[in-house]
Amino acid sequence: MSKGFNGLVLKAFGASDYRLTVTASREITDHYLRLSFSGGGLLADHPVHPTQWIRLWVPDGPGVLRQRGYTLVDPDAEKDTFDIEFALHDGPATRWARQAQPGTEIEAAVLGSKFNVPDPMPAEFVMFGDTASLPAINSLLDAIGDTPARVWLEWQHESDKDIPVRVTDRTTLTWVERVNDGQLLREAAEQLTCPPGAFAWVACDGRTTRAVAQTFRTRHGLPRQSIKAQAYWK
Repeated sequence: MSKGFNGLVLKAFGASDYRLTVTASREITDHYLRLSFSGGGLLADHPVHPTQWIRLWVPDGPGVLRQRGYTLVDPDAEKDTFDIEFALHDGPATRWARQAQPGTEIEAAVLGSKFNVPDPMPAEFVMFGDTASLPAINSLLDAIGDTPARVWLEWQHESDKDIPVRVTDRTTLTWVERVNDGQLLREAAEQLTCPPGAFAWVACDGRTTRAVAQTFRTRHGLPRQSIKAQAYWK
C-alpha cells in the first residue's frame, strides 16, 4: 500500500518502522476502544517515557494508508507490549480498530516523540485535553505521582465521563462538554488561578490548543518552557 508524501517525509527524517500485532481488544465505553499490541521490537529501540506516541498507518480504501498518531498505554519494555486507546468517531482509524482482532497486523513509525517531566518538579501541573489526549494525560499523571494536578477534560458523549482517569487524592478533575468548538475549555483556562510555579500541558483540537496555550503565556504569565502544547487533532 502507498504511504504517499507523508511516508516519504518520515523516511527522509529517519523514522523507524515496525510491524505491530494485535493481541487483544476491549471496549471501554461505546465510543472508546482499547487494543493490545506486541511491539515488533519497538520498545527495545525506543525507551519508554511519559506521553510516548507513535504513528500508525491505517488503511483507507484500496491501496491507501493514512497516518494517525497515538499514545502508548501501559508500555512494558521488557515484554515489548503496550496498548493503544481509540476515541471512536467516523474515520479510517476507527473502522480499522473496530475490525481488529488478535493476530491483525499494522505498520507503525516512530519519529519525534520526546517529553521529560520537568526537573525540578513544578509546584502544580495544569492539564487540558479530551478523550483523544486522555491516554497521554493518564501517562503524565502516573509519572508525576503525588504532585498536585488540575485536569480539565472535554467530553462529547455522556459515556466519555466513564473512561478511567488516573487521578490521585492530589488531582482535581473537571469534565466539560464540547460546545462551540472548545469554548468551555478556553473559558476555563481564562478563569483559573494559575500559580507562577505551575507547568501547563495542553493537548486539544488545534484551535483550542493554540488559544489555551496563549492564555497561559499572556494572561497567567507562564514562560514558554513551562508550557507543553500540542494539537492532537484539527
